[in-house]
Amino acid sequence: MDLGIAGRVALVTASSKGLGKASAMALAEEGCKVVICARGEDALRATEKELAAHTEVLAIVDDVTEPDAPRRLVEATAERFGSVDIVVPNAGGPPPTKALEFDDDQLSTAINANLSTSVRLVREAVPHMRANHWGRVCCITSFSVKQPIPTLALSNTARTALWAWIKTAAADLFPDGITINTAAPGHHATDRMKQLGGGDTEGMGDPADFGKVVAFLCSQPANFVTGVALQVDGGATTGLL
Repeated sequence: MDLGIAGRVALVTASSKGLGKASAMALAEEGCKVVICARGEDALRATEKELAAHTEVLAIVDDVTEPDAPRRLVEATAERFGSVDIVVPNAGGPPPTKALEFDDDQLSTAINANLSTSVRLVREAVPHMRANHWGRVCCITSFSVKQPIPTLALSNTARTALWAWIKTAAADLFPDGITINTAAPGHHATDRMKQLGGGDTEGMGDPADFGKVVAFLCSQPANFVTGVALQVDGGATTGLL
């Protein structure tokens, strides 16, 4: 299938490793010009080299969770490539904890990383998308937005709030030719899963496959798909909604 996004400009955050990297790679393979960012320069430069085999790439060392970082990243993207067509907000998740075992500072940190950061990115990018009457936003969240994970209370709280915001924003953006969705991964073979104790990756999803799902949600054929939380979890979510 031709996804119809060759030549589009995509900004993917926290994209030197894991699902962010896989999403950037899938978009690059579809012909998008790609901007990536991460805090660690070594991993970022390695990913930059991989992507450069497929497309034009701009790699920026930055921490997307800093309040001014989304503005810097969008401005740098537009300066380099002339527009911002696709945004894939992504940020690392908070540490495991149960619902009554975190304090206010931990809650604020989680909300900043996994809610506010994505809202800021979208807010900065939307004017560019509206100018072209075309745009795609695909936030990377977790299947916990549909089925909370008992030991990840901070992630459950922040990411579900983001899903509610996405659902609200979808109606505002759709008349301008902009869609906004979330890809909600389950267990994939990433460093994050190893940190959470999933050392055995057998039976987990392939990050490359997840990236292709993100690319589809950012595609031209997906122009009537918006406000969706698409579980990519191997059937782990058992609810009907």
